[in-house]
Order: sequence, then structure tokens, then C-alpha cells
Amino acid sequence: MKNNTINKKEIEKFSKIAKEWWNPNGKFKPLHKFNPIRIKYIRDTIITEFKIKKDREPFKGLSILDIGCGGGLLSEPMARLGGEVTGIDASYKNIQVAKYHLKKSKLKINYYNLSPESFKLKKKFDIILNMEIVEHVEDVDTFIKESSKFLKKSGLMFIATLNRTLKSYLFAIIGAEYVLKWLPIGTHDWEKFVKPEHLIKICRKNSLALKKIDGISFNPILNEWSVSSDKSVNYISEFKKF
Repeated sequence: MKNNTINKKEIEKFSKIAKEWWNPNGKFKPLHKFNPIRIKYIRDTIITEFKIKKDREPFKGLSILDIGCGGGLLSEPMARLGGEVTGIDASYKNIQVAKYHLKKSKLKINYYNLSPESFKLKKKFDIILNMEIVEHVEDVDTFIKESSKFLKKSGLMFIATLNRTLKSYLFAIIGAEYVLKWLPIGTHDWEKFVKPEHLIKICRKNSLALKKIDGISFNPILNEWSVSSDKSVNYISEFKKF
């Protein structure tokens, strides 16, 4: 097992396009399209798990750690829902973009240019978000181990990533990068995609029990994403700390 999670090539790759984070028609356009379904999934799950009333700020009083937060595309909606949000990212440029956008949004979020293993905060969180990040780290085992240290007992960890299947290679790499040009070529490395059973096994070793796992599929006719039973390309999962 490696002692760090940082993959320098991945950090450099995202640092180069960091200024694009908040451009809905830029290089992160697919993520902007994807974001609403992620937010709804997280929101509905947390409300159910913590038995919260569905008001304007349902996350009030809940601490949230967004790991690999990028430019803050998920951190800011979590803060608007009332969460006490901390975002960390190994890319300095990503964090600078997140901080700059925070001045515009006037939300309260603590951002740090750190990876999980270099984050020395003793605080533990109610919620941890590992969204579209595990396929970009150097070592998934180490990443989950280091991330889980920050989760309270009975806290929730959300992990969204890509399955390593032939279909994901055809859709997420050939289709999205080369044919449709949704993403810059080289955004994903199929060898780093994670099969659900492998992710579940790693999480179990780190006191994280699977609560649910769902596929997320794109409908080209409606031009939108939705939660589905098809986990062959994108999937999202909820784990609970025991």
C-alpha cells in the first residue's frame, strides 16, 4: 500500500483547466449537467438517514467534508443547504478558484490545499463527500483509509465514480472524450476506474458499511442525468461508519 494518495499527473491535468470550473459551457460542462442529480441524491439521502425536516436549510448543524472539492461546485450547494462545509483539494489552483468564487457567493466554507493524508484537523465530520475523485487518486485503498479517519461513527460517506467495464470504456472515454468532445482527451484513465465490489471491499476494511448503491445514467434525448439501476458506467454509493 502506498503512503500517499496524490497522483501528480492527475493534479497537473486538473490544475491546467482550473479556471474553467465555474463556466457551465466550458471544460466542466458535463459536471455542471451532472451536479443537480448529485445534489438531490445527497440531500434526499441525508434527510432520510438523519430524519431531518425538509426545510430551506436541512443540513443546518451538520459538518461536511468535501474531499477533492475542485472549484467548489458541490461545496457551495452543500453550504446553501445549511451545512458547515470544509473543502480540501490537492491542486493549489483548484482551491484558489474555489476561494475566489466564494467571495462572489458570500457563503461560509473553509477551503484547504491538502490531500486527506496531509490534513491534520482533529475534527470529525457527519458527512464526507468523495465524488468523482477515487478514479483520479494514486491509491484507492490509502485514499479511503485516510478519508474514513475524518468520519464520525454512524456518519455517512458518499462515493461517486466510474465502473471498470467495457461499456464505461466505450461511453466515458471513447464517447465522452473522443466522439462527443464533452471532456478533454485524457481526462480519464480506464485502468483507474473502480468496480463496485472492489470499492465495497475496501470500504468494509475501513469500517464503512454499504447502505445503498445506484447507477447514474445519461439520457441523450432528454439531455439529462438520472438515478438508475444501471451501474455499468457511473455509480453513486452511500456508506455508513460502524
